Amino acid sequence: MSHRQRELESIEQEFNLSKEKLQAITKTFVDDFNRGLSQYNEPMAMIPTFVTGPLPDGTEEGRVCEVHLHGDKTFTLRQQKYKVSDTLKTGEARDLFNYLADCVDAFLTNVSDQDLLGESDMKLGLTFSFPVEQTALNRGKILTWTKGFSAQNAVGHDVVQLLQEAFDRKHLHVECVALVNDVRMTTYTTPHYRFGTGTNGAYVERVSNIRKLANSPQDEEYMVVNTEWGAFDNERHVLPFTRFDSKLDRKSINPRLQAFEKFISGMYLGEITRNILLNLIDACPAVLFGGHSTRQLNTHYGFDTAIMSDIENAKTAKEIKEILFNNFGLEEGLISEEDTETVRWACKIVATRAAKLSATAVAAVLIQTDQVNNRGEDMIKIGVDGSLIQHYPGFEERLREALREIVGEEVEKRILIGLAKDGSGVGAALCALQATKSTTYY
Repeated sequence: MSHRQRELESIEQEFNLSKEKLQAITKTFVDDFNRGLSQYNEPMAMIPTFVTGPLPDGTEEGRVCEVHLHGDKTFTLRQQKYKVSDTLKTGEARDLFNYLADCVDAFLTNVSDQDLLGESDMKLGLTFSFPVEQTALNRGKILTWTKGFSAQNAVGHDVVQLLQEAFDRKHLHVECVALVNDVRMTTYTTPHYRFGTGTNGAYVERVSNIRKLANSPQDEEYMVVNTEWGAFDNERHVLPFTRFDSKLDRKSINPRLQAFEKFISGMYLGEITRNILLNLIDACPAVLFGGHSTRQLNTHYGFDTAIMSDIENAKTAKEIKEILFNNFGLEEGLISEEDTETVRWACKIVATRAAKLSATAVAAVLIQTDQVNNRGEDMIKIGVDGSLIQHYPGFEERLREALREIVGEEVEKRILIGLAKDGSGVGAALCALQATKSTTYY
């Protein structure tokens, strides 16, 4: 075996996941679900959303506004996107929420819909892509920032109140009546999973199983639960940490937090791949590019996950060489055909592990909701969104391969995966409409 083969095999062994390992991770997921349902302050937060019946049926009407604060430097109003600067992401919370209010004001002023302009008291649904401890449909305390946000004096405060105070300071006739996480499903009737810049999952749970709710709404049988599974296994009991994961975590803005998210979300996969490539460049003797690197390749988070997708999609070595030159300034003469296959291999092992670990979370929900024991012919419908599941080549197929190993082929073939694009935005709007029709607060 050559030196190159030994180096690659050593790394690949760190990324391989056996059937037994996948099943062990899934079991720990289910155990953590139940701990989170039983008590507060668990890493797996299992946040009650207070979204209960009646379920939307498509006949809902009304005038509402929806704000979606993403983790990707943007937020959305209706069909308008606004950029959030790094200064706002890491500065004072008051400045961030003042900016959101300014943009809402500008949007409502410029919108051409005169019906919206005529609303004296516009109802607004807030989609918030970060962990919160939700205590009512319109109440939620920020637990932590993720995805590169770290605005000061926000954690521990009610995000709805922070936004409403910004509206009030600017004398806007806007009331934030509903708080929704970006994983909340549009129809509420199927589990919804997000595999993109970040990751999360939500599903419908029996209220009787949410034991930490001291004053549960007894007249409702089911409630949507936001898992916040990005924080799964922060204690490192079962996730397959490699030297590359540890390096990423150590240099992140939130070490030892959001462990699962760092394994499978689009924000981090490119950085894991970059760490592998640099390891091969620095090997003695060098295994990649003759030991040469570039400033771009040496840059922290300089290898975007979208580049991984392009490389796996490439049909020829020439295409991969062009990608490496265009993105990292690597001259074609430094890149052998063997190098192009090595780069493709690195992208594939990182993405495959992410897809298989994603399957453990999906399988855990199927087990928690007892759908694996239903051996009927009914299809199991789940909604997904996010750039990885939508655009990364082979991601769904690899996820399904792992599902077959965890829950069996008979269950996997009944799973119908549907894209729920903009499900969070529609969900926030529906929740805002629901809030206007209800006077019940928990």
